[in-house]
Amino acid sequence: MKNLLARFGSRRAACLAVSGMALSFAGGWSVSPVFAQSAPPTSSQPSSAPTPAPRSVLPSFADLANRLLPSVVNVSTSAVLKPSKNDDKGPDSSAPDGSQVPPFQPGSPLEKFFHDYLKHKPAPNQPPRRQQALGSGFIIDASGIIVTNNHVIEGADQVSVTLQDGTEMPARIVGRDSQVDLAVLEVKPKHSLPTVPLGQSDKARIGDWVLAIGNPFGLNGTVTAGIISSRGRNVEHGLYDDYIQTDAAINRGNSGGPLFNLSGEVIGINTLIYGGAGGDSIGIGFAIPADDARGIIDQLRRTGHVSRGWMGLKFQNVTNDIAETLDFHKPDGSNGKGTLISEIDPKGPAAKAGLEVGDIITRVDDQDVTGQTMPRIIASILPGAKAQLTVWHKGALKTLPITLGQSPTPPDMPPSDTHQPEHPHAALGELGVTVSSIDADARTQYALTDDQRGVLVSRVEAGSPAASRGIAEGNVITQVGQDQINTPDDFAKAVQRLHERKKTEVLLLVQDDDGLRWVPVPFLGN
Repeated sequence: MKNLLARFGSRRAACLAVSGMALSFAGGWSVSPVFAQSAPPTSSQPSSAPTPAPRSVLPSFADLANRLLPSVVNVSTSAVLKPSKNDDKGPDSSAPDGSQVPPFQPGSPLEKFFHDYLKHKPAPNQPPRRQQALGSGFIIDASGIIVTNNHVIEGADQVSVTLQDGTEMPARIVGRDSQVDLAVLEVKPKHSLPTVPLGQSDKARIGDWVLAIGNPFGLNGTVTAGIISSRGRNVEHGLYDDYIQTDAAINRGNSGGPLFNLSGEVIGINTLIYGGAGGDSIGIGFAIPADDARGIIDQLRRTGHVSRGWMGLKFQNVTNDIAETLDFHKPDGSNGKGTLISEIDPKGPAAKAGLEVGDIITRVDDQDVTGQTMPRIIASILPGAKAQLTVWHKGALKTLPITLGQSPTPPDMPPSDTHQPEHPHAALGELGVTVSSIDADARTQYALTDDQRGVLVSRVEAGSPAASRGIAEGNVITQVGQDQINTPDDFAKAVQRLHERKKTEVLLLVQDDDGLRWVPVPFLGN
């Protein structure tokens, strides 16, 4: 669970002040005001005062929790700790306020020992160090499709899921999106799994009861209850902030878990908290609304990544001051709402649609927009789709059609082993090399990132052309000439095309411990 206090650099304390309140615990509890006043005189006449309403009793969540718990899972990840880019720069780069290593003679054994110790550098031939992480998730498809947060599985090379009954299964990452912080996993169960539906979060109201279920601090199947404290929260965590705020206890390990309404529908995915110094809950948690997540989850299941619409402009929210200055008002005379365009990409969709700097966009299709909601609404429209904009232009409203482009921000691609190729290996005798697809085992063995693309060199023949050019087992080949490759078949076909064109060598883009380098490798016999 991400702690926003670290982001804002402040500590928050919560205290409860009780004044003039009476608590009743008959068959539950209720809260009612107590007023200081003198007792009324007794009278034989019937009182005209209204009869007080019966005290409400809090509901029991036992039946609901019992029904929902089997659909909530524990997500555990493992990742290889990778050295930072500055690990080889010596002890003096360890901190901005000076060296943290005693001034030993440069290059001496003691200097090397202290540098390696402070940098936590493993000894040669030692297995890479690994870190473990825990989170939560929930099952949306009985075949084994699970939703969680992206930050739960980001950087992981091994992901596993544990069901409520203790069954543990390896999971693969189907797709992920760091912009909204969502990920979709898949497991292969031996039988159908219990599922929960995504509800309509836009219908949820402030004050509605909600249940959060997850695995805080590894405590599986923890159920907490609270209410929706607010909606549409922008906590400056990202461009598409639109969080549901709840006071249901959410802690580290709840990330990716569901926030339920009393109908048992998921109306939010628990993602962020304000927390104390130790990261504990202080009753302020945030969940991604289900209506925002639904389209993203569908895209991740279909393609493994998210494509977002793009208009090619910069804008800001129309404040009351801006509306007054521009005489921008609604028909009832109140200040108008919308997004004020401040900059337009001359080659972008907005310029082609005829928008101008100073225009105010008030609606996209049938949705009113503000500076906060505009990014989310535009991003939810697929590239190439058309939309109708309602624009306030120099005092008058007009409608402009626009065809959205592809967002220039590259999507988060799933690991290359998410969809394993039909042929996981390819041997090329003319180069003396065998390549393999990159799977979870390869990522662990060679400390490869989860988004590493290309093919892994799994064998190099002694005395072969590849060996003569320094290609070694564990290298990753990402391109053949100008062609990117992601599978052994891609590699074999690219090499074969060059061979058929009577080329005498093949140019490979190879990644090793020192980075990327171009390596020309001759064909056998040349």
